[in-house]
Amino acid sequence: MVIVFALLAALANAVNEATQHIASTAAPSRSSGWRLVLYLFRNPLWLFGWVALAAAFLFQALALHNGLVSVVQPLLATELVFMLVLRRFWLHQSIRLITWGAAALTCVSLAVFVVAGQPGGGQPTPISHRWFAAGLACCAGSAVLAVLARWGSLGRRAALYASAAAVMWALVATFIKATTDTLTQFGVGGMFTHWPVYALAAGGVAALFLEQAALHVGPLRVSQPFLVIIDPIVSIALSVWLFGERFTADAGVLAVAAVAFAVMCAAVVLLTQTAPATMKADTGTDKEGSGQHGAAGSSDQQARR
Repeated sequence: MVIVFALLAALANAVNEATQHIASTAAPSRSSGWRLVLYLFRNPLWLFGWVALAAAFLFQALALHNGLVSVVQPLLATELVFMLVLRRFWLHQSIRLITWGAAALTCVSLAVFVVAGQPGGGQPTPISHRWFAAGLACCAGSAVLAVLARWGSLGRRAALYASAAAVMWALVATFIKATTDTLTQFGVGGMFTHWPVYALAAGGVAALFLEQAALHVGPLRVSQPFLVIIDPIVSIALSVWLFGERFTADAGVLAVAAVAFAVMCAAVVLLTQTAPATMKADTGTDKEGSGQHGAAGSSDQQARR
């Protein structure tokens, strides 16, 4: 059930990211700050993305409560595969064969990583001083990336904002696990007398803000691989540091798991770079090839900006 809940969270994340990206990039080019927020709150598609995000949070919480961070967070990378399915059957986009191949490779390499790595161990309650150090490191790193994202090309800014968001989402995952633990121990009322729920709220707001910035600033194919790859990398580090989770002691098998994870990262990059550049449905000549569609979509997007 941990794997099922993690996959359901990935599906809901795909729906959220697709709908909110369409809504945010459709905003008038001069919209920023409170004007952008006001525009988005009036957009039904953007609001539906919040419903999907709430479902993703619920499924992720269920998965993290009973499972390992080092298993659940990497499985969330399958959101790209689900998004590819949404692009094909919801948006009616043409998907290239190489993109489907990258999606299949992502799934296979993830399975090899989980099976070969044999994640295990861990405890639900980390040591207090490690919480402070981990939180400080993640917040500081994310803040630096967000500051650097204020300058440069649209692609560079989107990549930096997405990286900052991914670091925060990894930290939020640890807060989710800690919050579910306090909920089961002390009940709903007791949960609000402990710090994890407040850290979760603050971290979640920061991560959402950074992700929205990444989606608004640049094309999805730039921000998406950073969101999907950096999150599990930081999450695995935090799972070992905070919760004492560990992998197989066999060096050879661990090397296989590491190679599988690297292949997954490469497959994610290939998938995002060969998928259609925009969320627009194919029309007329666009169906002749998704490569032409992607190029035209990218040019159109740059013209609008």
